[in-house]
Amino acid sequence: MFSIFSLEVGNLDGLVVLIFLVMFGPALLFLIIGLILFAKQKKKAGKIFFILTGVYLLISIGVCGILMSGY
Repeated sequence: MFSIFSLEVGNLDGLVVLIFLVMFGPALLFLIIGLILFAKQKKKAGKIFFILTGVYLLISIGVCGILMSGY
């Protein structure tokens, strides 16, 4: 059966890029939102987004790092 989303067996660059996007994409988005809120004098909301960024990075690097190491 033909699959649109099939990856070549020898070239998995797209999969690695997707894993890195899942690892760092939302954290980068949270960081940008936190900086914008912090600059607009909403310091408490900005700090909450900074904390969310740290927690997301900690969890995503742990989970995706284990998946990437093949453990």
